[in-house]
Amino acid sequence: MNLIDILLAGAMLGGLYGLVAMGLTLQYGVARIMNLSYGEFLIAPAFLAYFAVTARGLSPLWLLVLAVPLGFAVQWLIYQLLLTPLVRRARGGPALEADSILATFGMLFVAQGLMLAGFGGDYHSYTYLADPVEVLGSKVAANRLLVLAVALVLGGGLYLLLTRTRAGAVVRAVAVAPQFAHLVGINVRQTAALAFGLGGALVAASGVLVSMFLPFSASMGTMFAMKALIVVIMGGVGNLLGCLAAGMLLGFAETLVASFVDPGLTLAVNYGVFLLVLLLRPTGLFGRSAR
Repeated sequence: MNLIDILLAGAMLGGLYGLVAMGLTLQYGVARIMNLSYGEFLIAPAFLAYFAVTARGLSPLWLLVLAVPLGFAVQWLIYQLLLTPLVRRARGGPALEADSILATFGMLFVAQGLMLAGFGGDYHSYTYLADPVEVLGSKVAANRLLVLAVALVLGGGLYLLLTRTRAGAVVRAVAVAPQFAHLVGINVRQTAALAFGLGGALVAASGVLVSMFLPFSASMGTMFAMKALIVVIMGGVGNLLGCLAAGMLLGFAETLVASFVDPGLTLAVNYGVFLLVLLLRPTGLFGRSAR
């Protein structure tokens, strides 16, 4: 691979990882829910896209438009129906994190079991915009460029939403000081549900994007969830720009190792970079030290 190939492949992977992690950092940083079933809600839209393309002949872009509101609605309902009782019982205390881990761990196996029963354990894929496009003298599949463009648009749109709107200011207030947000009239529980739903919208969109260029199976959700968690911690919990920076770092690290060493070592380099960042910056690349 030449330099342009590496830059494009790294940027595409990094942008996707950043987008996936932004949804998790919203759910964990704002709602204080460590959602271990997060990856399964990435794979489920990938299967919906696969079915729409292979059985109905639809474009996955239509599924992308559908996945965003559907992902929001599903995760919002999960928070309201399954997680709100845990929130009430914990009263914002440390028990919430432990209870949510156990609850979402159970959801992981339920969702994964349903997908295994419906689609089996085989890998699935379809062909969409696989024709090469020349960029700066290098050829790259059009679907990968589309994935990068959509990831940047969605990630940028979310960043603007959270930094330039009143609703975004409310979400950031709950993320920073949930114990004091109610003093200025903020409904903390409704805001947490909104953030949880936004995380669901992002992970659903990410699932459709993944299906456009990667083979996937019903048991791959855990891998994506672990990568998203690595990116969230590396970037600093609750920090969207940190997610993007950490996602790009991980994407370029994977691309370099796969190109010049061994593709089988990409998972090892993920954890290697993760441990290195934790040693040098325990609070993450953009995290703030407690004083």
